[in-house]
Amino acid sequence: MQKDRFDRILSFLLGASWAVVFFGALIIFKSFLPLGLGLAIIVTIFFIFIGLFLILGLDAFAVNREKLLEAKKQTKLLEKIYAKHTT
Repeated sequence: MQKDRFDRILSFLLGASWAVVFFGALIIFKSFLPLGLGLAIIVTIFFIFIGLFLILGLDAFAVNREKLLEAKKQTKLLEKIYAKHTT
């Protein structure tokens, strides 16, 4: 299945988001570790939740776009069937 430019950009953004969450969590944890292990873990978990929420937003955007494209295909088919039936 061919991907259009929009799908490629969305896939790239999803991959980049996962990388930001992973490496960002590592950097945040190491940055806050001198202030205490508990604080470092809490801040890292908070950062991960925010990152995963943004990833879910991108994924929901992709799923809704696929639903829209599928609905357009179904609409075209139904219009063809209706046109055959009425003539």
